[in-house]
Amino acid sequence: MRKEFSRRRFLAGTGVATAAVGTLAAPAVLAQAPKTLKMQSSWPASDVFQEMAGQYKERVEAMSGGRLKIDLLPAGAVVGAFQVQDACHDGTIDAAHTVPVYWYGKNKAASLFGTGPVFGGDANQMLAWFYKGGGEALYNELTQQVLGLNIVGFLGTGMPAQPLGWFKSEITDASQLQGLKYRTVGLAADLFQAMGASVAQLPGGEIVPAMERGVIDGFEFNNPTSDMRFGAQDVAKNYMLASYHQASESFEYIFNKDTFDDLEPDLQAILKHGVEATHLANYSLAMDQYSADLQKLAKENGVNVKRTPDSVLAAQLEAWDKIMPALEADAYFKKVVDSQKAFCERVVYFTLLASPDYKLAYQHYFPGKL
Repeated sequence: MRKEFSRRRFLAGTGVATAAVGTLAAPAVLAQAPKTLKMQSSWPASDVFQEMAGQYKERVEAMSGGRLKIDLLPAGAVVGAFQVQDACHDGTIDAAHTVPVYWYGKNKAASLFGTGPVFGGDANQMLAWFYKGGGEALYNELTQQVLGLNIVGFLGTGMPAQPLGWFKSEITDASQLQGLKYRTVGLAADLFQAMGASVAQLPGGEIVPAMERGVIDGFEFNNPTSDMRFGAQDVAKNYMLASYHQASESFEYIFNKDTFDDLEPDLQAILKHGVEATHLANYSLAMDQYSADLQKLAKENGVNVKRTPDSVLAAQLEAWDKIMPALEADAYFKKVVDSQKAFCERVVYFTLLASPDYKLAYQHYFPGKL
């Protein structure tokens, strides 16, 4: 009995000691401050893209159990919309939510990661190229080797094809672009210049003031929600949907490489795979909001919503063919294009054969809508 009693006392004492150790250890864990990343976007605070960046913030913070916090700031809070990459590189900010086309001035191949020529693939298929077709390695080569930038980046959220844009008159023929003062960005600038337009590259927040002052005659930004929120309908009434100038764009998530590398592996994984999780959240928000706001533009704001004529789309493809040879004289640019074309030839072939005609089904159930 005495031996058994002693053993129980020993175990009980061990339990008390263990509990005490646990009690002492817990405050050290709880006191560990979360890592806060200062992330600036390229979007005004009121833009739907800022909401989409917020969906990323929410998911990262939730998945990290509060160990990671993101201080999300709008364009201009620290640097201009087009300067976020440089700010990430030098550590002025820790992260950015933007698009590669905003730094294409450093190397035109940047525009290939979202706003390049269309070989049949949509934005989600081009994201598949990025993650499974060699695009991510080519992106890292451009950012870290060709440009020598101290950043890590990921792409996410395949955007719907962007509209041809907003105009004072309905665009029925490509000849109407001749001499037009038009806002766009990236290789789309080269494209529209080849079609005879005079191009101005402006951040989203500067578009409507430029239209009001007559600096531009027409413009595109991205989608019905963003366009409506910054007042596109107040300066133009003809909205042309469908275009090949930016038909496969995605968001870019940039991190200062030193900051990213200093994080524990699980937090790095959360930042990377949080981009994938946000893809679905962003897409769902976009489908709901863009479609509702397109209806508001037409029904409540008197906007003439039209699909861009096939003849204008064909003229865009011809213009792409016109500008590509000079661009492909750069070996790296050509390497990216060749990679994209090879992926699209195989993947889009499968997709077109496998997909039913969704337009036919839509017209069956909603006759006359189109």
